[in-house]
Amino acid sequence: MTDALERALATLDVRTGSSRRVVLAAGGEFVLPIGSTTFVYVHRGEITGDLALGTGCQVDAPTGGGRSVSGRRTLLAGDAAMSLGCRTLVLSSQSGADVIVVTAEITPSEAVASLPGTVLVTGFARLEPAAAALAGHLGPTPDGATCERPGDAVVCRSMIRSVLLSAVRAWASRDGWPAAVADPFLARVAAAIDADPGHDWTLEHLASLAAMSRSVFAERFRDTMGRSPAGYVTEVRVREAKRLLDAGTPVSEVSRTLGYASDEGFRRAFRRHTGVAPSSWRARALTA
Repeated sequence: MTDALERALATLDVRTGSSRRVVLAAGGEFVLPIGSTTFVYVHRGEITGDLALGTGCQVDAPTGGGRSVSGRRTLLAGDAAMSLGCRTLVLSSQSGADVIVVTAEITPSEAVASLPGTVLVTGFARLEPAAAALAGHLGPTPDGATCERPGDAVVCRSMIRSVLLSAVRAWASRDGWPAAVADPFLARVAAAIDADPGHDWTLEHLASLAAMSRSVFAERFRDTMGRSPAGYVTEVRVREAKRLLDAGTPVSEVSRTLGYASDEGFRRAFRRHTGVAPSSWRARALTA
């Protein structure tokens, strides 16, 4: 994963960017537009929005088109999110918030296409303290006014690039950088599983998506992905389970959402991959 992440970060081309500080009163809201890559850092308070959990938006570089799934999420001070602009996001605050909003133009690439439509990084300030400090100094005034020292535009672009790359790194360090699939037939299968991990994915169904026989598909999938089709399905489900549990979703609801026949089956699979019970993972997330 380290080599894949380093290659991805090296190819993320942040060409332009601007920043502003948004101060929300209780009940206030602001909108992240469609079509723009936007980074949000919560400096103080909390914000809530339909921040698409899981795969979010499957970006089709270079067009940027995609489809979204829903999931409300609250970000607290020190948390961050990055939207690729697949859809409009409305963010609001119940108690008031001080938020840094960075808008950037990122060149479409394979690395961008591998990202979910919304990258969520809880505890960004803890994971990337230097980048969080940079983010806290971007957009120093609510109206987005900038300093007038020579070279500020160049310096600000470098700061914005560092903050965005740090957000991607923090996200990837937890969830792992998505593996590139060169085989278009297997890529179609992987995308289908990623988009709907709770589906009853049988070997027959997956092989038909790949337009292969079961035996040829199973062998080619293992050779390419390094695991069996069933193993990949479980891996994607556990990754999504982590996200849902982090959001406070009850264990039984997560189990049903991800297609497990019983809560016990889900618990065994989750513990086998993470070393802890899903209830313990959820409790830890809620008390963090």
